[in-house]
Amino acid sequence: MTAPIRPYASMSLDGYVAGPDDRPGQELAVGGGRLFDWLDDRTSPGVDGQMYGEALATGAVISGRRTFELAGRWNGDHHDGVPVLVPTHAVDDGDVPPGAAGFCTDVADCAARARAAAGDRAVMVHGAGAAHALLRAGELDETEIHLVPVLLGGGRRLSGAPTDRVERELVRRLDGRGAIHLRYRVRR
Repeated sequence: MTAPIRPYASMSLDGYVAGPDDRPGQELAVGGGRLFDWLDDRTSPGVDGQMYGEALATGAVISGRRTFELAGRWNGDHHDGVPVLVPTHAVDDGDVPPGAAGFCTDVADCAARARAAAGDRAVMVHGAGAAHALLRAGELDETEIHLVPVLLGGGRRLSGAPTDRVERELVRRLDGRGAIHLRYRVRR
């Protein structure tokens, strides 16, 4: 079995994964921090702890360029030294990301490299742009949504582009404290 590629996204009821005005110094945007309150229980033995543990058990990360930069490039280590692959349209000469991070100019190649690095573990996707690109390329297998009962009223959406009109099948639902954790398989 090849490593499934899936976004792990905390999302508001109105479909936003970041509030309005996300930028350096305000990475989660206005109100966006509320999407991650469920992580207060990340070390608990309950469902929220399980979800956090699953995310940290991934074997590679694909991050959109915007997310990568807003996160300070994670100083080259998202978690446990796993590779962080960043699909991007262009790479400036001399721009070498730190640690285990690297740029890819081809989405399919990025997915193949991430799957190979992850082995039998899942590949985590960060960023709506990366998720869109992987979906368009036929490389997105699943979506993990941590649905938070809040309305942000604006911001950045995980889905909604015309190219995202793909059927998904619910394969898991777990109720945590402050979030419902939903996993969908992309129907092909």
